[in-house]
Amino acid sequence: MTNLRDLLAKNIKKRRKLLGISQTVLAEKVGTSNHYIGQIEQCKKFPSSEMLKRIATALEMNSPELFSQVFTEEAIKVVQDRIQADLDEVSISIKKRTAKR
Repeated sequence: MTNLRDLLAKNIKKRRKLLGISQTVLAEKVGTSNHYIGQIEQCKKFPSSEMLKRIATALEMNSPELFSQVFTEEAIKVVQDRIQADLDEVSISIKKRTAKR
């Protein structure tokens, strides 16, 4: 079982990367330092409830989602990307076969 600190760190980092923002940008949005965000993501610090609320808002989610173990948008995107890659391969294969005729 994953502890809350690990789960929080993992989810913040995943969501931040999914949104394409750096620790510095997240820190600016929540009014803290990028060093502090880094410490949270490294499981060295655990934020206050107020900071959790600000982080969740900046990451466009609600506070309980920061501790969720269900499929995240990132996991869904990974599956979608794999499906798209498979479709691309099939399309290329069909084009090659058609060109040979």
